[in-house]
Amino acid sequence: MLSRSVIGQLASKRLVRLYSQVPLRVPVTLPNGTTYEQPTGLFIDGEFVASKQRKTFEVINPSTEQEICHVYEGREDDVDHAVSAAKRAFENGWSTAEPEFRARALFKLADLVEEHLETLAAIESLDNGKSLLCSRGDVALVARYLRSCGGWTDKIYGNVIDTGKDHFAYSLREPIGVCGQIIPWNFPLLMWSWKIGPALATGNTVVLKPAEATPLSALYASRLCQEAGIPAGVVNIVPGFGKIVGERLCNHPDVKKIAFTGSTNTGRHIMKTAADSIKKITLELGGKSPNIVFADADLDKAVKNIAYGIFFNSGEVCCAGSRVYVQDSVYDEVLEKFKEYTESLVVGDPFAEGTFQGAQTSQMQMEKILKYVQIGTEEGARVVAGGERMGEKGFFVKPTIFADVKEDMQIVKDEIFGPIVTVSKFSTVDEVVSLANDSVYGLAAGIHTKDVNKAINVSNRIKAGTIWINTYNAFHQNVPFGGFGQSGIGSEMGAAALDNYTQVKSVRMSIDRPQY
Repeated sequence: MLSRSVIGQLASKRLVRLYSQVPLRVPVTLPNGTTYEQPTGLFIDGEFVASKQRKTFEVINPSTEQEICHVYEGREDDVDHAVSAAKRAFENGWSTAEPEFRARALFKLADLVEEHLETLAAIESLDNGKSLLCSRGDVALVARYLRSCGGWTDKIYGNVIDTGKDHFAYSLREPIGVCGQIIPWNFPLLMWSWKIGPALATGNTVVLKPAEATPLSALYASRLCQEAGIPAGVVNIVPGFGKIVGERLCNHPDVKKIAFTGSTNTGRHIMKTAADSIKKITLELGGKSPNIVFADADLDKAVKNIAYGIFFNSGEVCCAGSRVYVQDSVYDEVLEKFKEYTESLVVGDPFAEGTFQGAQTSQMQMEKILKYVQIGTEEGARVVAGGERMGEKGFFVKPTIFADVKEDMQIVKDEIFGPIVTVSKFSTVDEVVSLANDSVYGLAAGIHTKDVNKAINVSNRIKAGTIWINTYNAFHQNVPFGGFGQSGIGSEMGAAALDNYTQVKSVRMSIDRPQY
């Protein structure tokens, strides 16, 4: 299975071009007729600059297949430049700044994100293809999370440790240094905030590589960092390809930590590359999450939740509830309700009010999804809804439901990363727990039941980092999000995210007893 990062590289690689001169900001007109200035340069040491080799690559609107603009492509020497700026900013005051200073900057940044919400949401929909409904929700969570991170700056506590009367012992939590951060194309701005928020709150500096398919919102948000008063060099953005920019971040000796969100295959490679210099690593990787409907659930509500769980964000969600399990006594009823609800979803122009599902992010991703439709059909699964491309322009795929599946089918095992769901039946709690845990992944799960005892029992037995009960994809900035197994290492959001960006120092001092 191709990784998300590899897909992005292949989809964009053909679009690299060499220019002698490209503006560092270009006007971009949105579908509503308004125009904004899109930064196109790398953001290094507090300013937008051309890449040293002056290469650019094209950014495509997935809904129209038309060019949006070109942005400069970073290379190894640009990463070196950004890391030097980040190291200098770390050593020259950011790491030791008063917590209140960092808090004010993050609070201001959150305010600016809210002020620019409509523009940022439009950029996300233009660049990624997701519906404006999804994009607005993403940007709202970005603002809430940055504000939450600002609130943590003066709560990075150590401990006083009792080791006896002859010594005074305590621990500190200190920032790590320059953090390399690599984010995916499915939630460009949200992942930007999940990375820079806790890093800055704890006194680190960052060099971040946005996905080559969706670099625009990270660059636009960099301008807001300037306005928020974040010092030059604290946040650096280097668009480019994973095999060049990502690789250099992973092996750069002055980068002390790597944070990555993307595919499990790419996560494995990052672990191996970063091992030479023993960098601290956090990984938020793939998933194949189960979504369970018991017979005693509110079936109408459950159907809406399982639809939202898989078709939200065009199905390009790492924790998507892509394996639905329905108790046998209500299986036929739920499947019929699910089919009806799915076919009522509006798919199409992301900027049209009422659109639920927009385009897939790239042509290659669309083709991969349609290939899995073919695979599922050949394996003997039944297409209940969807199963085909929608229209001839733009990368749109109809929401697809497969029934009559077997657990060893590829469409049940592989992370497809698109609007495809399989629906299976089960009889007992023990059976569905076994089915839910039959995966190398462990990112999330959903449970739908009116029985609180059953909900807690099943939650305790499922091996996944996040369990949603009678809801799905219900993120909150204070609730940690991370995976078990091959779904990753470490957690995003909440207090747990701070651990990813601090290291513990212990101090033990001998105390001379007074002589009388």
